Amino acid sequence: MPAAFTPEAFRDELKRILTYWKMYSPDPATGGFHGRVTFANSPVKDAPRSVVVNGRILWTFAMAHRLFPNEGYKDTADQAYAYLSSHFFDEKNGGVYWSITADGKPLQTTKQMYGQAFALYGISEYYRISNSKKALELAKELFNYIEKHAFDPEKGGYLEAVGREGQPIDDYILSKAPYIKSMNTHLHLIEAYTNLYIIWPDALLKQRIKSIMAVILGNIVDSESHRMKLFFTDDWTPKDHIISYGHDIEASWLLYETAEVLKDEDMLEWVAERSLLMAEAATTGLGPDGALHYEFDPATQHTQTDRSWWVIAEQMVGFYHAWELSQEDKYLKMAQNTWTYIHEKFADHERGEWYSTVKADGTQVQSDKIHFWKGPYHNARACAEMWRRLQKR
Repeated sequence: MPAAFTPEAFRDELKRILTYWKMYSPDPATGGFHGRVTFANSPVKDAPRSVVVNGRILWTFAMAHRLFPNEGYKDTADQAYAYLSSHFFDEKNGGVYWSITADGKPLQTTKQMYGQAFALYGISEYYRISNSKKALELAKELFNYIEKHAFDPEKGGYLEAVGREGQPIDDYILSKAPYIKSMNTHLHLIEAYTNLYIIWPDALLKQRIKSIMAVILGNIVDSESHRMKLFFTDDWTPKDHIISYGHDIEASWLLYETAEVLKDEDMLEWVAERSLLMAEAATTGLGPDGALHYEFDPATQHTQTDRSWWVIAEQMVGFYHAWELSQEDKYLKMAQNTWTYIHEKFADHERGEWYSTVKADGTQVQSDKIHFWKGPYHNARACAEMWRRLQKR
């Protein structure tokens, strides 16, 4: 039976996800959040902690407090902000570390711009519920750090990472030289910069947001296939043409959100057209169950068919967004089918949260509920987006 496709259904699922994270992610011994929680909901106390997940926890609970101010979500946002600001920031050299140990010591000290972006995303959202001058100062510091160390004024876009002291490096954790620019970093930089612009409408920031949009739609999204390429040299020569279906559908709605925040009519028209083309291109990755495959390598013709918690969340919002833009019923049906698939296969109604991975045959993989990459951001955000959008129907 199809899952109820109503604002109330998404509100309830959002609160169910938040309840899980309030219950199982905080570490009372350190004041932070566990870096790993097993499928049985047991914390692995010595697991490293990533700035990405901590930034995502901060963003999620600050966002939740904005939507539901009387549910106690601000306490978790306060805790996430305090932990992030006191343990991940490099007070001497600037920026945030990629990871820390369970007891709060620097571990991987590379300054990934992807990591800076999620710290900035979380802190700027926190400012929206706290009006903390310190939070705004930290957000501006991160923006200035990224601009100083990663912006490429000659060829456009941003470098992937620098060393602890801002020095050039060869290994960027997620890629290696000469591939010093990536789709993923630019997608989440524009997301973070857009959220910062809401609280700080700075002229240079606006200029940079527009420049990232131009880079994404001009260099990263292929003008013929309408799919994003993943890794590049400094002059935007791509490494390969692997298709990441989840990133394509995620970008299709995130980029439109940026144009809306900037209130730029020309950009909105430009992005709306490209957004629909990207959403339509992503549909070729749908399996017979209505879920997107993870990725496809045209060179080897190999399809990674696992269904991922973050991809399924993004495809639901992305296809619904495509319906909002086009009013084509097929996109609405895709979004509705995705929600039913989530309800039946991904939502763990017994232990809480979502499964990380479901196989193409529907088998649920009993893997960690929280890990170095898995935070509450994709699924909580998807439910919040659907709740917001369905209320307008």
